[in-house]
Amino acid sequence: MPEFDGAVAIVTGGASGIGAATAVLLEERGARVAVLDRSLDGVPAAFFGTVCDVTDSAQVDAAVSAVVDHYGSLDIVINNAGIGASGDVAANDDDEWHRVFDVNVVGIARVTRAALPHLRQSSRAAVVNTCSIAGIAGLPNRALYSASKGAVAALTLAMAADHVREGIRVNAVTPGTADTPWVGRILEAAEDPDAAAAALRARQPMGRLVTAAEVANAIVYLASPNSSSTTGTLLGVDGGMQGLRVSS
Repeated sequence: MPEFDGAVAIVTGGASGIGAATAVLLEERGARVAVLDRSLDGVPAAFFGTVCDVTDSAQVDAAVSAVVDHYGSLDIVINNAGIGASGDVAANDDDEWHRVFDVNVVGIARVTRAALPHLRQSSRAAVVNTCSIAGIAGLPNRALYSASKGAVAALTLAMAADHVREGIRVNAVTPGTADTPWVGRILEAAEDPDAAAAALRARQPMGRLVTAAEVANAIVYLASPNSSSTTGTLLGVDGGMQGLRVSS
């Protein structure tokens, strides 16, 4: 029997990068997948796709309703949509601080809020949030992004506590620097892309970037029945960044 046996899963930001890898893996393991993203370019026809901006409550509510109308139920929410930011605490103005938090933090709240009535009816309800090593370890020139992901870590634990008695598990993954289109754009904009790429690889003890597939495997594990006693956990997929000190 497939691991997910027809469970219905929403993946936000599922059109590219970690989200796309997660959607594909969920489908391969038996889930019925809905992708929510601002653009559905490249989303496989096997998935139910709906355009959704997670900063717009009306769009979120409509998208979740459309998924339930299409599949008849909802069991799993993967809150993966997010945006980045660079610089120290003075590098971004108020509007940018509000924009990043609106997507990375409040977006999770909007999607989960819309999904909760349906998750409460599921016997295998799970929410997995995409956090980041930046939310739990200090990294240079990531003040705004780190603050938003720190909020995601705290929100994950609070949600897990709020809904554990309802049978809804809530966990998060904390990836290190991953080989995704967003990181690719950062490197392209660098003065010396090769040097910037080498620096990103060097700061992870394993000496390479995390792959989208590796993060997807962790997300799918946390969403699956194989982790049925796991909730309130932040699972690192970071090449050893958080816990290892290997320089001599």
